[in-house]
Amino acid sequence: MNEDSNTTPAPVAAWTPDGAAEPHPSEDAVIAACATVYDPEIPVNIYELGLVYAIEIDDDGAVRVEMTLTAPACPSAQELPEQVREAIMAVPGVRRCDVDVVWDPPWDPSRMTEDARLALNMF
Repeated sequence: MNEDSNTTPAPVAAWTPDGAAEPHPSEDAVIAACATVYDPEIPVNIYELGLVYAIEIDDDGAVRVEMTLTAPACPSAQELPEQVREAIMAVPGVRRCDVDVVWDPPWDPSRMTEDARLALNMF
């Protein structure tokens, strides 16, 4: 078994009578895309920080993400949702992506993963 055996293979386009159809985006692929986005003030990605509250993927490849920020006055409030949208749009099969910033429930450090807490010395 090679060391890459735990990675998820990329979706493959399916053949249809009309030609190849794009693969349906997986939740894992959308999560991986979210994990490429970092708050510039915190060296942990937004998914590990617990800023992503919900991911919905429609059959037509439309993705909707509910996320929050660490604080309403976050200096990256304009950039982070756009970075998330751009990262998700690069996932094969995604046709549209809407990112909604929500404030309820408010974010708190308990939403972080254990890895994020370790990276920030918050254990």
